[in-house]
Amino acid sequence: MIRIRSKNVLLVAADTFSVDLLSDNKMFRHISAVNSIFPTIHETKPNVVIFDYDHLVKDIEKILRRIGTNPAYSKIKICCYKTTAHTKTDSLLKALGVDHILYPEDFKKPAESKNTHSVLSAIFEAPIINRLAKASN
Repeated sequence: MIRIRSKNVLLVAADTFSVDLLSDNKMFRHISAVNSIFPTIHETKPNVVIFDYDHLVKDIEKILRRIGTNPAYSKIKICCYKTTAHTKTDSLLKALGVDHILYPEDFKKPAESKNTHSVLSAIFEAPIINRLAKASN
């Protein structure tokens, strides 16, 4: 699970985007209109901007280039949420100034296991243990 520690967060995504995981921030703003991105950034002065790649596919490159060329936006961390990984697209986003690319599996909580037996059994699968038992005989 990814935690975003920031006072001001701006989420640019469709209205159906789930914002439950980002509710710990002091100031959170969710917009869906592309033409209101820069007025909202100017108004709220966010520390982090999260773009939904699927919602902004056509405009993401233009938006990122504008943010990258304006020194007033230099302290803003840029995150991009994508549903699937794509090497070429991800590398382009990184080159355009995206600090973090988030995927759905990043929001899942890792399974915490404190039992030593379950940790060892996860490391050594049954076929390996059987082979070790045969080798010792």
